[in-house]
Amino acid sequence: MADDGACVFCRIVAGGEPAEIVLDGDDVVAFLDVRPVFKGHVLVVPRAHVVTLPDLPDELVGPFFAQVRRVAAVVPGALGAQGTFVAMNNVVSQSVAHLHAHVVPRTRGDGLRGFFWPRARYAEGEAAGYAERLREALTPA
Repeated sequence: MADDGACVFCRIVAGGEPAEIVLDGDDVVAFLDVRPVFKGHVLVVPRAHVVTLPDLPDELVGPFFAQVRRVAAVVPGALGAQGTFVAMNNVVSQSVAHLHAHVVPRTRGDGLRGFFWPRARYAEGEAAGYAERLREALTPA
């Protein structure tokens, strides 16, 4: 499970690649997807380089999913969404070979249908505002 310097997510976790980090924990890091389905789309990744869910060591399953659940819980309130879509690919359609859970903000009538994920782009500086709202919501009171 050594970090893979060729992996963009490992570089983000190590601080060597820029990203809008919203959660930086002992075992998990969460950051905004640069090509979001909807603005505020978060990727939650294990700090260690793990390619697929079956590769995740048993002792990291609980911490990983606890943080996925935590992000999913705060996204609606932080971003004015009605709910979230949480998804994970293993190999097929996995654009980065590092385990990641997608937490996508959802609203009724947002147009997302099935497994076709249209992608959006942030305007210059816009991602920072989304990340700040999520960091605030994830900061313990």
